[in-house]
Amino acid sequence: MDRYVVFGNPIAHSKSPVLHSLFAEQTGQAMQYDTLLAPLDDFTGCATAFFTQGRGANVTVPFKEQAYRFAHQLSARALRAGAVNTLSKLADGRVLGDNTDGAGLVRDLTVNAGFSLKGKRILILGAGGAVRGALEPILAQGPASVTIANRTVEKAEQLAELFSDLGPVAASGFDWLREPVDLIINATSASLAGEVPPIASSLIEPGNTLCYDMMYGKEPTPFCAWATEHRAGQVMDGLGMLAEQAAEAFYLWRGVRPDTAPALVQLRRLLAL
Repeated sequence: MDRYVVFGNPIAHSKSPVLHSLFAEQTGQAMQYDTLLAPLDDFTGCATAFFTQGRGANVTVPFKEQAYRFAHQLSARALRAGAVNTLSKLADGRVLGDNTDGAGLVRDLTVNAGFSLKGKRILILGAGGAVRGALEPILAQGPASVTIANRTVEKAEQLAELFSDLGPVAASGFDWLREPVDLIINATSASLAGEVPPIASSLIEPGNTLCYDMMYGKEPTPFCAWATEHRAGQVMDGLGMLAEQAAEAFYLWRGVRPDTAPALVQLRRLLAL
């Protein structure tokens, strides 16, 4: 049976085995999917050992940049992202590195939420790896503008410069912005600390702006709660992104795209327990 894993440290909390088991059952694929706790000081050794037998892997914190260096070949989107979250063994034994995070985010917004990004004013909070992975697929949708806001403005400026060839992207500090936007994506880890990025509530146009937090949890994240309080038109957490990036990886490995809707229902149930 084809074997797949998700590498991480820590990793016991991962929902990936649940997702991929549901996808395999739904699409009739014979495969085994487990978590694999990789040592912090030897991801390469762990991944090399796994791929003597294994077919593919997802990669989560803190190994996405190490996976980028580990892969023998990189997809165009992995090259742009500078990070890899999906590894796939090729026919010749080499390993392909891909990044499905941005595609998962865009699919959650455009397909699951039915929200077109074309011509929209988009604000992204944060300038870390998650943002770098999301920028190319977002800009490919033809937004009117993308602003990257970050506490350290220089980081946002570096990202804006790096992706300026793909569309209208600019950098900002958190407290520079006042005018309403159509979409706010929180890609910071503030929610994990129970906080909200220090941005003006005037960025939300009541009844219109969609607010999206890449984080998710049993309860609404602090950012989602803040958005609801300020009457955002729509509020979403990142559980759909998790399911969609997993489905994209599954498609890369197995050549069949699973339906994420039933898997998302199951995940929500599990989170509520």
